[in-house]
Amino acid sequence: MIVQILSHTPVYVWALLAFLLYRGYLASQDRELSLLKLSLIPGVMLVLALTSINPHGVLGEAVWAAWAAGVVVAVALVWTFSKGEIAVNRAAGTVYQRGSWAPLMLMVAIFITKYTVGVLSVMRPELVHSLPGSLGVTVLYGLFNGVFIGRLARYAAAYLRQPAPVAAL
Repeated sequence: MIVQILSHTPVYVWALLAFLLYRGYLASQDRELSLLKLSLIPGVMLVLALTSINPHGVLGEAVWAAWAAGVVVAVALVWTFSKGEIAVNRAAGTVYQRGSWAPLMLMVAIFITKYTVGVLSVMRPELVHSLPGSLGVTVLYGLFNGVFIGRLARYAAAYLRQPAPVAAL
């Protein structure tokens, strides 16, 4: 049964997984990045989550509040418990990102969640479309997105705290 499900998975899904694995590997290495490049993966993860949220389901428009609650909780936790110093080079327009496997784990978790919800929507739709199922998945997406948004917010705040370089005359 699993082989049958995997064999019916579109190629673009596997391409997305390969891209996420590649980006996750890159995130495991120390490197300097612009804020724009640093926001790429949080943006992709945000799109993946938002395309999975259904405001026409059992939660109705409250789905957005459930998702936002997950985001707020995760951002607050990241902001509170992340203690690492962030090095900024305003002259180059970059921040120094310490390597971590956490982004890869989060990306894979979001991918697996989205994939599982898709499979369950076909095989056991009553689970996904029930109040507990819908609420759980929506809040989970919010938590995942909040971790990425919280990390990006920490980098952006560190960048903005640094004085802008003054051009020589």
